[in-house]
Amino acid sequence: MRKCVIGLLLAALTAGCASKDKPALSEAELERIPFAQREDLPQASGGFVLAVSGETITSDEVIATLIKRFRPVAQRNDFERFKEQAMPAIEQALVTKISNILLYNQAKKKGGADIDEALEKAAEAEVKRFIVSFEGDSAKAEQALRQRGMNWDSFKEYQKKMILSQSYISSQLPDDRPVTYSELVESYNKMKEEFFTTQAMLKFQLIDIQPAELEAADPNQSRLEQAEKLADELLERLQAGEDFGELARQYSHGYRRLFGGLWKLVQPDSLAKPYDILAAKAEKIEQGQIAGPIETDGHIFIMKLIEKRLKSFKPLEEVQKEVEAKIVFERRKEAIDELSAKLVQQAALGNNDEFIDFCVQKIYRMCNQ
Repeated sequence: MRKCVIGLLLAALTAGCASKDKPALSEAELERIPFAQREDLPQASGGFVLAVSGETITSDEVIATLIKRFRPVAQRNDFERFKEQAMPAIEQALVTKISNILLYNQAKKKGGADIDEALEKAAEAEVKRFIVSFEGDSAKAEQALRQRGMNWDSFKEYQKKMILSQSYISSQLPDDRPVTYSELVESYNKMKEEFFTTQAMLKFQLIDIQPAELEAADPNQSRLEQAEKLADELLERLQAGEDFGELARQYSHGYRRLFGGLWKLVQPDSLAKPYDILAAKAEKIEQGQIAGPIETDGHIFIMKLIEKRLKSFKPLEEVQKEVEAKIVFERRKEAIDELSAKLVQQAALGNNDEFIDFCVQKIYRMCNQ
């Protein structure tokens, strides 16, 4: 989970720092610069590049992952309608990028005097590992980087930020203090219904006689009386040792008759009428016993119990490691969420409306080209 959260916090880390000694760039000048080379850029005028703590965020970086998502929206709506739908996503993308820059800056401050040398070595190791993943072919590895809009320098800078930020996040996590027994019990009680339940199960064979389905053989006998007589006869035959499944196939009117009247139910208490009575009857008999005739709502049932299992929970002693892992996970998630909330709050400060408006216009224009 830690890696997952780190990935969310760092997914949009940019590579490069702004320089105060260079003049502002126009949109046209900026777009002529390959994305992989957009390092050490100055703050631009006109809202085309946003400067944050010495780093730059370009409009291309913000909208790159949103173009595919919003292309259909842009193509079937006018600009105002598109803006209404797309602006929240663009604002969130920008906040994420700013948060990641702030996260990295905080990590850099905490890194100490020798952090640059350590990061350089770690980044070099990541470069070697990346080349090895291409069977040692550095040309193929470099080509793959170019396809991602990066070169070796920007790749190393990205790795430095990832390594340093991950280290910083780890330092912000709570100490692994022992989990108390009361914490275990409380967490177990919250988890057991979802994670540690063994559901009730009921398996039986059923002869389902439905009087309305019988042909009137005797004018002096109602269909119900005829069904009751048939049920008594079948019970005698079963007690004499005849096969339940074969009799179900011959005489049952239930939809499971072709399967010998065999039913297997998880959560038997969810049976609908008129079959709900069967679960109550099953509680009163043992495996192999026959219950019936059971008369209810236009049905006469004969049931043979094959197997039953009551709902139960795995004991705490059996799942203690899982519960402890859940508690530690929640502690760390809470710390990560708190850190993320602080970064988002800081990222939301300031007026970025001009930059966001420019991003909205640009993505709308690109989607309609």
